[in-house]
Amino acid sequence: MSTHGDVLHGLSRADFPACARSRPASCAPRRAGEHARRPRIRLGKRRGAEAENSAPDATRIHSRQLSAASHWPVAHAALPPDGGGGLGCAPAMSADEKTFPRDFTFGVATSAYQVEGGIENDWAEWERAGRLKEPHTRCGRAVDHWNRYEEDYGLAVDVGASAFRVSLEWARIEPERGRFDGAALEAYRERLLRMKARGLRPVVTLHHFTHPTWFHRETPWHTPASVDAFRAYVRACAPLLKGLEALLISLNEPMVVLLGGYLQGLLPPGFADGPKTMAALENMVRAHVAAREELQAVLGRVELGISQNMLCFTPDRWWHPLDHAAVRLGAHAYNHAFHEALVTGKLRVTMPGLASTRAEIPQARGSCEFIGVNYYSRAHLRFLPRYPFLAFQFRDRLGRGLTDIGWEDYPEGFGEILRETKRYGLPVWVTENGIDDRGGQRRPHFLHRHLEQVLAARAQGVDVRGYLYWSLLDNFEWLEGWGPRFGLYHVDFDTLERRPTPACAYFRAVAQGRRLIAPEALEAQPSAAR
Repeated sequence: MSTHGDVLHGLSRADFPACARSRPASCAPRRAGEHARRPRIRLGKRRGAEAENSAPDATRIHSRQLSAASHWPVAHAALPPDGGGGLGCAPAMSADEKTFPRDFTFGVATSAYQVEGGIENDWAEWERAGRLKEPHTRCGRAVDHWNRYEEDYGLAVDVGASAFRVSLEWARIEPERGRFDGAALEAYRERLLRMKARGLRPVVTLHHFTHPTWFHRETPWHTPASVDAFRAYVRACAPLLKGLEALLISLNEPMVVLLGGYLQGLLPPGFADGPKTMAALENMVRAHVAAREELQAVLGRVELGISQNMLCFTPDRWWHPLDHAAVRLGAHAYNHAFHEALVTGKLRVTMPGLASTRAEIPQARGSCEFIGVNYYSRAHLRFLPRYPFLAFQFRDRLGRGLTDIGWEDYPEGFGEILRETKRYGLPVWVTENGIDDRGGQRRPHFLHRHLEQVLAARAQGVDVRGYLYWSLLDNFEWLEGWGPRFGLYHVDFDTLERRPTPACAYFRAVAQGRRLIAPEALEAQPSAAR
């Protein structure tokens, strides 16, 4: 999940530009009478020559934000230097408004490479090439979910979850192009059936950042062959999904894959090429359509979407019109261009000085049943007069303290992002939201403030159906390696022992009680922790 932060930071803390919209933004608090502009984007940190040569505050996208985590958010109103106090917080709620309906889903999220272990793919090659922040870091056995899945399902049930997000590892299923491993397919089928038997609805991601080792050599995303390769992979996977009534995600955070892997060179395959980025973007939209066709042929009706990393963007200098323009452009490109293509069949991206595309893909129109939102933070954008033209930073302007990975804790932006999705007229699933909290004490309050935003958005007509916390377990966080800890359960990376953090009791109380409560209220109950 932390990958998106590194990628954004890499864009000089922002190599990503975007198509603009001129609607006012409300992500950031603003002064009375001041009009807000609303860009959205998800950013992270980036490595590379461009980042080194950019302004001193240029940043990279973080792996978690890339990945699950991994994301680019909403455009914010201009913020005066003092940060603007408590404006933008969720409105006060009545007792009834603090209640979640019975059909609202609470769940947890993971991805295959980050938790399963024993996988040989493009990320394993990237690690051996020394491309992580700590060059000798290896994912290796990860947290051994491949062998401990029954234990982990039990942990999810124990915190009150009724859904469990996993991904299928393409490299495990198709280690050589055209050769599909029947044992791997059968193993995934068995795991998903066991998940459902435990009362957990499967949420299945078909592609979560990683590729087989042959993919970038033979069918990289900027070539039309990538669509055929993805279609063949999904065709092989479709039968194992029969009868599961799973929520399906074709692609996780495609903009992070594109920005990090094709524009910045921070992620596999390591390209830094604007035209290739735009060609890859169009092919990923077409790959989603191909996946839908293959799934429908086997399953009939499907609930299919993508998970989009969405950042809440705000101008770094509230008084500078070009920072506002950067926010508007960035928000459209990073947060909305892909979903707009799936809803309208029109792909529009404008990245001044970098790359642009305008494509008609009529088959993509109406090709998703829900909007998947991955939200982690707010990003401050600054216009630069030279390449890459954008700088990105996480700032603590409200004095709440940055999270341990260095991101701003800004739940108000989450609410704004959710309200932004209302334009699509589709159900919304929060497919990732979480905090790197290595001490474990901040997470209950993080959950409270972000779930409060979910309830506020629902009260304002946003059809939010579920909330999946990232992550059930501490895990391997892409470029960040083993440092960040997003898990409801702390994992000892030496012994692989799972231990509950204080957030487990809070998540359980809300999920089982269907009611938002303050963490302090739970702490006052002697039986709260188990």
